[in-house]
Amino acid sequence: MKYRIVTLAIVALLSVSFPASSVLAAEMVGVMMKDGKMMMMDGKATGPMDHEMTMPDGHKIMPDGTMKMNDGKEMRMQEGQMMTMDGKMLEGGKDMKMEGMDK
Repeated sequence: MKYRIVTLAIVALLSVSFPASSVLAAEMVGVMMKDGKMMMMDGKATGPMDHEMTMPDGHKIMPDGTMKMNDGKEMRMQEGQMMTMDGKMLEGGKDMKMEGMDK
């Protein structure tokens, strides 16, 4: 009986975990500063960023990590920071407040 309860608990935990991990992976599409280089992300680092990118919201990201906002302000991404394709800034996988930015 004890094994049945433990097995059911494990199955319940696994069924809850997988949908959450797919959502997290979907959010991890964008660019990230990793080891001092801008990397393209598609759930994981897929390679170095080699050209300027314009995000759908109009922000421009340069291969050196410089971000140009729609209002002309600039900032440089720091190690571990990521910008998703929808313009959301993440740090260590968590949402960041984009102070001074127009988003």
